[in-house]
Amino acid sequence: LLKDNIDTTGGLANTAGSIALAQNFPKENAYIVEKLKQAGAIILGKANLSEWANFRSTASSSGWSSLYGQTRNPYDLNASPCGSSSGSGVSVAANLATVAIGTETDGSVTCPSAVNGIVGIKPTLGSVSRSGIIPIAQSQDTAGPMARNVTDAVIVLNVITDKDANDPAPLISPINHVSHLKADGLKGKRIGIARDLTGYHKGLDRVFEQAIKDLTAQGAIIVDDLQFAEREKWSEAEFSVLLHEFKHDLNQYLSNTAPDLPKSLAQVIEFNKKHADKVMPYFEQELLEMAQGTTGLSNEDYKNALKQAKLLTQDKGIDALLKTHQLDMIIAPTTGPAWKIDLINGDHYLGAASSAAAISGYPHITVPMGYVHHLPVGLSFFSGKLAEDKLIEAAFAYEQATKHRKAPVL
Repeated sequence: LLKDNIDTTGGLANTAGSIALAQNFPKENAYIVEKLKQAGAIILGKANLSEWANFRSTASSSGWSSLYGQTRNPYDLNASPCGSSSGSGVSVAANLATVAIGTETDGSVTCPSAVNGIVGIKPTLGSVSRSGIIPIAQSQDTAGPMARNVTDAVIVLNVITDKDANDPAPLISPINHVSHLKADGLKGKRIGIARDLTGYHKGLDRVFEQAIKDLTAQGAIIVDDLQFAEREKWSEAEFSVLLHEFKHDLNQYLSNTAPDLPKSLAQVIEFNKKHADKVMPYFEQELLEMAQGTTGLSNEDYKNALKQAKLLTQDKGIDALLKTHQLDMIIAPTTGPAWKIDLINGDHYLGAASSAAAISGYPHITVPMGYVHHLPVGLSFFSGKLAEDKLIEAAFAYEQATKHRKAPVL
């Protein structure tokens, strides 16, 4: 299944969950869809998402779109599926598809993977093509596989990893990730614990402490009590970047759609106002309006924010911890257990490990870590640029040693 922001032919609309794009029928497949089909994949259909990949309102409910309604968590139908790749995560967890493709700007693959008890891989920025995908921000967007086990996710990653000349910043040619599915992949790995990404849920912390013991038992060398010195400064820079890039990148995508569809973010905003009863019954579109107020990628504030965001998460963030402590990777709980769906007040996030890898553009894998009561939670492994293979070795070894995933009872 493909998240409903990925171009697909064969009579499948690509909507981003928006009524404004209900009739957006692409003439070509996205690059990654072509790669999947060439490898023999069967595309079953599209999966619901948080509308506009959760970049519409600060009060949104993950998994809700004006076109298809609320996606629900198969472990608890009143619990959030997280987002924005909500349907992708749920469909795999509920055994409706073997694998799905999600997209992530910050947490949109890893969060729904964790709270739906599956594996999610957010690859290094540019190693998987973004062409033919409705964007948020070129400096952070990437597609990634979501599956019930590391093996299936890595097989898909192997297929979609490729250098696409039409991507905004293509990075590499194909790599054999499958060869790194090693049962002893944790042996000798130096793993740092990001303690400032813990402490927001006691039940989650208890499960995480057991995960550390399991990693140690498999031969990992644990380096504890690490902190991201600049973590408090990330979000402001990131938010400015996303606002600027969303307007620019979305306008570029819409310029190539059919003549009777909105051709710009401004026209999307006006469409939503005209159809407010259907589009905005629960939350509004203040993020779209804020993005519309930006003045382009030549703006100095944008350039400074982008430079700052990358500096804080790369040189002064992940790279600094890896180098200082001679680490192979860093771990933390992916996010808390799923919260109750609340269309009135929106999501109730407690914390997450996604931002450092998302903003830096570095790889991030989440694997089922256990449960808090009946709700799944995930363990995050992340590292430096193009470090997927180290992460795959560790994630696969951890999965094989623990095998936490249990199918939901529907």
